[in-house]
Amino acid sequence: MFDILYTASTWVVPIILAVTLHEAAHAYVADLRGDNTARNLGRVSVNPLVHVDRFGTIVLPSLLFLLKAPFIFGWAKPVPVNFANLIHPRWDMIWVAAAGPATNIVLAILAALLSHLIVLSPQAAMEQWLFANAQNTMIINVVLAVFNLLPIPPLDGGRIVVGLLPPALAYYWAGLERFGLLIILGVLFLPALIGMVMGIELSVFSTLIEPPVSWLYRGILALTGWIT
Repeated sequence: MFDILYTASTWVVPIILAVTLHEAAHAYVADLRGDNTARNLGRVSVNPLVHVDRFGTIVLPSLLFLLKAPFIFGWAKPVPVNFANLIHPRWDMIWVAAAGPATNIVLAILAALLSHLIVLSPQAAMEQWLFANAQNTMIINVVLAVFNLLPIPPLDGGRIVVGLLPPALAYYWAGLERFGLLIILGVLFLPALIGMVMGIELSVFSTLIEPPVSWLYRGILALTGWIT
């Protein structure tokens, strides 16, 4: 029981920071670019309580942890954005969408940099716990950034694609947003669940996500002086 609680304690703060600041970044950039929808709802804030989604921030990460998934994943309540209110709706939509993944990458870099200071901890047990938190902060933020950059609306990558495509194509791509959740669940997660039941590897999610996650993770380690 102690081992479970100890491991859980190394994931709680990284997950809350990752999903909270991801959504706060969307809210801040949208407000900066002319849409005050998020501000009116109190979402231009780093307070986790205004962003937490009971399933995405609490239930799903807990289930993944208990099932001993290879990594923990979650999300917060999406920030509502009225793109028509943006100063330059087409281009500002790209900035708003990119703000979340960019924030996650910055958090991962900061965690790697701060890890160099952990050796100053006076206690070995505390040093180990802090290292675990830093490593998990890197993992959750890299996974969240890569996943959200998949070009499927309503993920951030899907909205970036909509902003970059010619108007005619952008209209049809944006229309996928109605089915985005079904596509994500059906293509990425359902095969993995079926594979778990059958005892075979069917994870499309791992196939798509793990290579760029590994590349970005190693890139951050190299950038921050942990590997050469």
